[in-house]
Amino acid sequence: MSSRIGVAVMAAALLLYVVTAGWLAVMFLRVATPTSIGMATALILISAIGAWALVRELIFGFAADRLGRTLDAEGGMPAAPEQLTPSGRLMRDDIEPQVEKYAAAAEAEPADWRARYRLGVVQDAAGRRKDARASIREAIRLSRTRP
Repeated sequence: MSSRIGVAVMAAALLLYVVTAGWLAVMFLRVATPTSIGMATALILISAIGAWALVRELIFGFAADRLGRTLDAEGGMPAAPEQLTPSGRLMRDDIEPQVEKYAAAAEAEPADWRARYRLGVVQDAAGRRKDARASIREAIRLSRTRP
């Protein structure tokens, strides 16, 4: 639940930024000097990029959450090991065997979004955020092509 609150706060902050930048851009455009027009253009461009990034991350988050809930309802989420670090990550000795096990399962069934999602969950627990996001992004893509 705290991650949802964080997302809501970040979305609200970005919305406030976009509104403020838009207002400043209008003010710069009213001055109508080359510098103020350049500043207005930069504000509008940066705001658009920020809004695009937020929308992209929200779409990813909602899709990943939907798949996670589906997999959990089916009882297909990876079993949590008995021991985790205080931060909730896998113990150092457990990382490689777990990642290899779920990577092999994902490679054995390349069209199965469930296997790819499970790999992403284990990679995240191992602290491999970049790999986890890539695996979950692939799971989302696969889920759209196959139910």
